[in-house]
Amino acid sequence: MRRFVLVALGCLIVVLGAGPAAAGPYAAGPVVQVSGGSPFPPDCGLTAAGGTVVLGSEVEPSVEVSPADPNIVVGMWQQDRWSNGGSRGNVAGVSFDAGATWSILTFPEVTRCTGGDFDRASDPWVSFAPNGDLYLMHLVLNIEPPPGRPGGFGSNGMMVQKIPAAAFADGTVDEAEVTAPVLIAFDDKGDLHDKNTITADHTDADFAYAVWDFLDIPTGAAINPDRGTFGGGLGFKGTALFSRTTDAGKTWSEPTVLYNPGGVNQTIGNQIVVDDQGVLYNFFNEILNFRNDDGGTKFDYNLSMKYSPDKGETWLPPGRPIRIDKILSTPVVIPAGDDNAGRAVRTGDILPDVAADPRNGNLYAVWMDTRFSGGARNDIAFSMSTDGGRTWSEAVKVNQTPAVSPDAFTAMVHVAADGTVGVSYYDFRNNAPGNGTGTDFFVVHCHAACDNAGNWTGNETQLGTSFDIQRAPFAGGYFLGDYTGLTNAGNAFAALFTRTEATDPASEYYATASP
Repeated sequence: MRRFVLVALGCLIVVLGAGPAAAGPYAAGPVVQVSGGSPFPPDCGLTAAGGTVVLGSEVEPSVEVSPADPNIVVGMWQQDRWSNGGSRGNVAGVSFDAGATWSILTFPEVTRCTGGDFDRASDPWVSFAPNGDLYLMHLVLNIEPPPGRPGGFGSNGMMVQKIPAAAFADGTVDEAEVTAPVLIAFDDKGDLHDKNTITADHTDADFAYAVWDFLDIPTGAAINPDRGTFGGGLGFKGTALFSRTTDAGKTWSEPTVLYNPGGVNQTIGNQIVVDDQGVLYNFFNEILNFRNDDGGTKFDYNLSMKYSPDKGETWLPPGRPIRIDKILSTPVVIPAGDDNAGRAVRTGDILPDVAADPRNGNLYAVWMDTRFSGGARNDIAFSMSTDGGRTWSEAVKVNQTPAVSPDAFTAMVHVAADGTVGVSYYDFRNNAPGNGTGTDFFVVHCHAACDNAGNWTGNETQLGTSFDIQRAPFAGGYFLGDYTGLTNAGNAFAALFTRTEATDPASEYYATASP
């Protein structure tokens, strides 16, 4: 049974204008290794605080293709992951030739490895504005809790930066062209700003939105530092916080409470998408341990949503959010028959991912769920809305993992230029017991009527070959990241994902799936 709270440390209608390609798998492009050795000095940022660092590991990528130039691709990831939270810093890869070759970019004044004030960074996220400006966001933290706060966190906050579109014009980007980091939220009392995303508004280049959860942790709460698992207490809550820029990143608003789920409850995985009319939708996992509106003590995960018709000035509905569906996921473990069978695999099991079609406003959500197997394993659930999130289709299983295989996990969803919907995930279908744990990465797509599970069948593309997840860093489980990167390059899907090699604990790889 799960502990009290988990944190780390997302209809019957033909999609208009889709012009669907022929059914069947998309063609897999070359798998290009993006990351290599660590770009940080070997001796920086090594304060242990009870943890172990895996040098040369890269995990948890985010990726976007520039709407101003499809040849420009930028991904960001955690570099040198720690077992008990965060990494030595977030690092970016930049490509000017549609992902064929990459250069590595570090960010000055973020962590101690780049001259900053924080030991570690986590939760990297990137988002392009329509004019080609790129926004970047980091969770930054120190690991030692303040005096008198056992079970708390060290000083931490949310940091944003931007790479102006003009910086990409000459085919190179260097550190001097990245804006100075702005700390838009900070805590040094033992509480935690956590699990952030940033979204540039595709309808207005002056606006971008940052959202995350803030964990108000009672003094003395019991913590599992490898996962960030809390014991409880009536003082605990995890509100959703929101900040925005209205002047293309020159200034950011003071954080405001987007949604307060009440005491003993929390949000996690907050993510904003913007529809074709400029309406904002913030999705999150609403973890309800106590519900005044439904009989008291509970323990359930809910895919929930609030929306804003005025670019974040107000959020609707007032009070409780729209609760779309239950998230019925379960922790993933190494399959039976393998060495270390039953040992934890850390995945995005509590994090939904969402997307909006910029042409017609259709909304899509995916998450890990056990309902299709009677609780036996995680599959990937998909639901959609064609009326601004007021109503949602019944969840359907979209992963094509064979029924006899163990879990599918860490799902992402995105919309291609022609309206085709794509979903990425890992699974263990090719695992051969007793020889490591074979893991593979897939993208499946749907052209129309995607609330029908049959319209996903046969449309799966494998990117790369099997790898052994047991070589990955162990951070509350074998860890590739709480999410992967999935975007589009025109009508193709483009993925930045983590995999291991015999001589490398975890690296980032880029590949496309094209019609």
